[in-house]
Amino acid sequence: ESEVGKGSTFSFSLQNPFPRREVKAIKDDKQVQTEKLNPKRLKILIVEDDEISESLLTIQLGIFGGNIQKARNGVEAIEICRKNPDIDLVLMDIQLPLMNGYEATRLIREFNKDILIFAQTAYGFSDDREKAIKAGCNNYIAKPFDFLALKEMIRIYFPSV
Repeated sequence: ESEVGKGSTFSFSLQNPFPRREVKAIKDDKQVQTEKLNPKRLKILIVEDDEISESLLTIQLGIFGGNIQKARNGVEAIEICRKNPDIDLVLMDIQLPLMNGYEATRLIREFNKDILIFAQTAYGFSDDREKAIKAGCNNYIAKPFDFLALKEMIRIYFPSV
């Protein structure tokens, strides 16, 4: 809308171009009751060089994490994982300074085979998932990602959360 001498008003709407993916897990009644009584608080490492993305993930993952740590590059991620072998989940950005997420994951796997690592990348090329799995990631999610899809992915790996 525009009026001469007064200015213009612009409006727009955003739509997510990435359809929500459904992820399902089957649980029995006894497991569901136990999870409600004893929810697990996750120790999460967010490896992200973009400050805004890191802040958004920190806020969103607060529902799962009793302890959220942060690294800005692959070298820091390796150091934090080495000092904290009880970390439950790493959200590993792929495009990082100093050392990319693929290499950092390979090196983490040398001393910690059990930690869950989800690759996250803004590029989302068709072979990125295969590269991430080959590097040692347990799963992969493309940015911008639907937080509900990430939440469901986490709940499949950590049913007691």
